[in-house]
Amino acid sequence: MVEEMLSQSWLHGAWVFVLAGFILFLSLVFFPASNSARAEKRVPSSSGEVQLSYAGVVKRVAPAVVNVYSKRVVQERTSPLFNDPFFQRFFGGQMGGAPRERVQQSLGSGVIVDSSGLIVTNNHVIAGGTQFTVALSDRREYEAKVVVADERTDLAVLRIDTKGLKLPVLNFKDSDTVEVGDLVLAIGNPFGVGQTVTSGIVSALARTHVGVSDYQFFIQTDAAINPGNSGGALVTTDGQLIGINTAIFSQSGGSVGIGFAIPSNMVRSVVESARNGGGYVKRPWLGASLQVVDADLAKTLGLDRPGGNLLRDIYKGGPADRAGLQVGDVIREVDGFAVDDPQALRYRIATKSFGGQAVLKYSRDGVMGETRLTLEPPPEKPAADRHEIEGRNPFRGATVANLSPAISDELGLDSWSAKGVVVMDVSDGSPARQLQFQPGDIIVEVAGRKINSVRDLIDVTASPRSQWDFSVRRGDRTFNATVGG
Repeated sequence: MVEEMLSQSWLHGAWVFVLAGFILFLSLVFFPASNSARAEKRVPSSSGEVQLSYAGVVKRVAPAVVNVYSKRVVQERTSPLFNDPFFQRFFGGQMGGAPRERVQQSLGSGVIVDSSGLIVTNNHVIAGGTQFTVALSDRREYEAKVVVADERTDLAVLRIDTKGLKLPVLNFKDSDTVEVGDLVLAIGNPFGVGQTVTSGIVSALARTHVGVSDYQFFIQTDAAINPGNSGGALVTTDGQLIGINTAIFSQSGGSVGIGFAIPSNMVRSVVESARNGGGYVKRPWLGASLQVVDADLAKTLGLDRPGGNLLRDIYKGGPADRAGLQVGDVIREVDGFAVDDPQALRYRIATKSFGGQAVLKYSRDGVMGETRLTLEPPPEKPAADRHEIEGRNPFRGATVANLSPAISDELGLDSWSAKGVVVMDVSDGSPARQLQFQPGDIIVEVAGRKINSVRDLIDVTASPRSQWDFSVRRGDRTFNATVGG
């Protein structure tokens, strides 16, 4: 009896042991989390598991990032105290107030975008310069010429003569494919210390209130960007160009983790204009003036939310007019991308190619509609007739042109429907410069005569006068002035 009981007990224990083993097997097969958790803590067994590096990407892209040196000669006067007769007598006339020349030099970065020697940088890097030098990553240096200087986008394109030598380039990546959180590298020459690489992420997209250029639409990054980085490359981890570093938000002058880059799609359009020649950038235009829809305006218009672009005026026969848009319409999207303000809308139109179409979604009386906008350059009607004013008059030294949609677009004016004569440029040291005329000023009236064309201005300034009365419109304001002849 005892033996039978022991035998039954042994059999029962064996079954329990087998069952426990089977349960353990199932737990290891179907619930391996605890086992894998232990595996994650194991000692790395290879150098690849120990080291994570961007070195491979940097080696590919760094040779295409260059330094850009800009020089200009400025006139510098000595202290006016030295014009005093006492100082003149004391120093024997050797300490006069005659101006002296001084060379100013600025430093920035650039990116090679064409193997034949085409380089893109920021316009503010080369603005005012007369001599430009490009230094490659291997320390070779070349004199450079400006092909395009586009103040509106803060971009400039330079060309160097490599005598047929092919240069390394960075390829453009569609900046619309970039997402917040993507890893990026910023490459440039901060503070002139030499080529430097910093890493970070894309912090935000479509920043439109930075105040750097007319086409405010930036990629924000926390990769360290400092003075000297301007014009350098912002690249993705696959080694493609998504932006040109252009500005930082800082109260100290150094990086605080908020930097801005011009998206590659805008950069590409400026580079294409440089390849096609012409000296300045031509962009598609809407043919309408815009107003941002804020909360108050949205409530007035019966919209569900603020954002979008109210059409205030439409150029007759222009793209917006032919697309069937009307004054009072609110444009909300371009090709599926939201456009919450005029900067975003201008960017979406400006980065398109001529000859195609853009799909616009708009609200009219609370009902959504869709139309197609033909992408074409603004017309130069009337012809510009550019002319530098000469003679004894307040406008001498000012280069003027007939106002047209093309001229308004070139100067970044929102007055393409106005008529008159606009100042394009002002020579240093001229009477026009001394009177503080500036590009974009519209000359309305001179000596009681309405100025409707360049010829009108040339005629009225042909003869000297003892007194000049004139009116000039700058932005939304009109100024009246009287100066002696």
